[in-house]
Amino acid sequence: MGQPVERESAEAKGSELPPGQRIQRGWPVTHYGPVPKFRPERWEFRVFGATADGGKRCWNHEEFTALPYTTVVADLHCVTKFSMLGAEWGGIPAPTILALAPPADDVTHVMVWAEYGFSSNLRLADFRSDRTIFATHKDGEPLTAEHGFPLRLVVPHLYAWKGPKWVRGVEYMTADRRGFWEERGYHNVGDPWREQRYSYQERPGEGPEL
Repeated sequence: MGQPVERESAEAKGSELPPGQRIQRGWPVTHYGPVPKFRPERWEFRVFGATADGGKRCWNHEEFTALPYTTVVADLHCVTKFSMLGAEWGGIPAPTILALAPPADDVTHVMVWAEYGFSSNLRLADFRSDRTIFATHKDGEPLTAEHGFPLRLVVPHLYAWKGPKWVRGVEYMTADRRGFWEERGYHNVGDPWREQRYSYQERPGEGPEL
């Protein structure tokens, strides 16, 4: 049920961590607010906004988890300065969602929506990376509730807050709009190799005005 595992970790980049990061043994739990209760009969994943056909696409939990599964081995870099190296993430690649629910030609960004109205914005180019994955598993085991079960987004080349836990859908956008943390002082792009942690570091064109 998988495809060949892709590998691109800090070791592959010359055994270097992004600036200011430290290696973390284990996986700390970090999130804002309570852990939502999973109710499979109510769970739905939606793609909406500027879709190619103007409509929306929905999957229930059984349908979504039946989509083609793959694995990606990649690091996770938290803005709180820990990095977890070489985790195997299993789930549905973001490009699969783009293929099943195509965006309109003028889409430039997406907003990833999660439980309690939490959101994170991404450039379309970051979202469509073949390493961006809607993860259901880590290292062959289902995610725990504290780490995002039943679904979290993993965007390995950006800080971990850009990949929300408890994801419920994706909105296609024709202009950028800040998500939850991006409205609260975090960098609009979030590249750990450029140490883009906070909004005051943004250069012209890297995000909408606050």
